[in-house]
Amino acid sequence: MFSQILVFIAVLGSYFVSAALFDSEDGRDELDRIVGGSKAPNGSAPYQVSLRWFGVRHFCGASIITTRVILTAAHCVDRMKPHYFMAIVGTNQLRSGGTPYPIRKFVRHEDYDDQLIKNDIAVLFTLMEMKLGGDVDAVELNNEPVMPGEKLLLTGWGTTSYPGKAPNDLMMLELNAISLDDCREAHKNINPVFESQICALTKEGEGACHGDSGGPLVREGRQVGVVSWGIPCAKGKPDVYTKVESFMDWIEKTLADDNADHIKELNLRKSNRHG
Repeated sequence: MFSQILVFIAVLGSYFVSAALFDSEDGRDELDRIVGGSKAPNGSAPYQVSLRWFGVRHFCGASIITTRVILTAAHCVDRMKPHYFMAIVGTNQLRSGGTPYPIRKFVRHEDYDDQLIKNDIAVLFTLMEMKLGGDVDAVELNNEPVMPGEKLLLTGWGTTSYPGKAPNDLMMLELNAISLDDCREAHKNINPVFESQICALTKEGEGACHGDSGGPLVREGRQVGVVSWGIPCAKGKPDVYTKVESFMDWIEKTLADDNADHIKELNLRKSNRHG
């Protein structure tokens, strides 16, 4: 059942995989990079985060949601420790620029299931406040339904082919949202697709790949999804994302449990943008 899907973990400087997400025929591989995309213009995705092993090696994407809070996939931090990695913001290049922020703690969804790849979401808290402005900004979270056919934007440093190497430049790809029924049909012999997930597709030769995991899927400037799993890579099957709308209550509770100021900032930003 899971022979074609893979979950990626980074531990002690080397990669290994656990459970199921983006698996290759030879074994499980990490979900890495956008296939069939184009270079994202500098500053076009100021919310984009590169999670890097000890601040050096990119392993997952993420997004800024407040000055001290980052959103990513649970499988990106499963079996990790906060001091193992840093968040790099403010650059479209993996090999230059950006500002590193140590992670104070992270909270993985308590019902994350690495076999079914369900509830694949986590919140990271930075040790210091991230300085917003210029090429660094928070993304607003979407709490409204996404309809089939809507245009969505994926960004990330995942491999541009499978197998392949991560690009230096941040890549972007416009996708179409597809219905839950169509997504379930496409993956019926592979893995369950749940109401708390959203699926997107363009065509064979375009989609997420190794390294895009945890990154943002955005509709008109509001994040609707978190890269979770798919078939490696760009094989014409829809990629599956954790649906942000389904986890708004969990996100808000997790932020409030840490510090009520996180919620104030989240609501203030929403009010400023849509007041």
